[in-house]
Amino acid sequence: MSVENGDRDGYTGYLTTGHEWNGLKELNTPVPRVLYFFLTLAFLFSVGYWVLMPAWPLGVTYTKGLLGVDQRNLVTASLQEAALERRVWTAKIETEDFAKVQADPRLMAIVRQTGGALFGNNCAACHGVDARGGPGFPDLTTGSWLWGGKPEDIFNTIRVGINSAHPDTRVSQMPAFGRDQMLPRADVLKVASYVYSLSHPGAGELDPAKVEAGKKLFATNCVACHGDDAKGNPELGAPNLTDRFWIYGGSFETIDTTVWGGRQGHMPTWEGRLSELDRKILTLYLVDKRRAGP
Repeated sequence: MSVENGDRDGYTGYLTTGHEWNGLKELNTPVPRVLYFFLTLAFLFSVGYWVLMPAWPLGVTYTKGLLGVDQRNLVTASLQEAALERRVWTAKIETEDFAKVQADPRLMAIVRQTGGALFGNNCAACHGVDARGGPGFPDLTTGSWLWGGKPEDIFNTIRVGINSAHPDTRVSQMPAFGRDQMLPRADVLKVASYVYSLSHPGAGELDPAKVEAGKKLFATNCVACHGDDAKGNPELGAPNLTDRFWIYGGSFETIDTTVWGGRQGHMPTWEGRLSELDRKILTLYLVDKRRAGP
């Protein structure tokens, strides 16, 4: 070995080990003392941890440690504390009316968090994660509600559903005026023209004569549900036809399809699936989403 021969690196002054790779020689440098310090510190910490904390398995048991720390007991205590805290705010939401809960910032912060989870797990599949709906499913962030937008109305809709199996379900159906031969094809187009003009005033592509004829047909066939002013009837689930919020789409072609073939939406009853508390939280969450929406 070159160490025995006293082979010393001329630059650092350290002896070499005799190993050489492509002209590079390995120095026989001593281990830094700081490394021994940290190794000793790590060893002492390990010994201290083994003595103080649960560490070694002993068949069906384990060493408990001098501190007697038990993570299971800590988790149990944490869950009990969380349950106690939950009972406090759930009791308030259950007993106080909608207005009082809405006026409490702390309770509404909980509603937004808990309601968001409830909505995502139960409602987002139809209404979307942002509650803005899609073709056939209403946008819940607007002020246009078929069965009324008061918290009490929304709460009841969630409870009984629409055209659902609940005995008190809300029931509504748009007749198929064309398919069921209630109106001839030409008259369906006239009604569609008038309805389209309500939410698109001044639309240049419409024939004024058809719009006027459609208005008369609307008065004969549609006002019983949608009202003389076409603003709908929440008691019947009839939508407002004068705004820009449409469940199935507000284009002329879609309105024509609706008048011709009719519509019948469906929403399940959640009375047997969600507790009354969860339904109330969902209601508050949706009212809050509506206020935050456009």
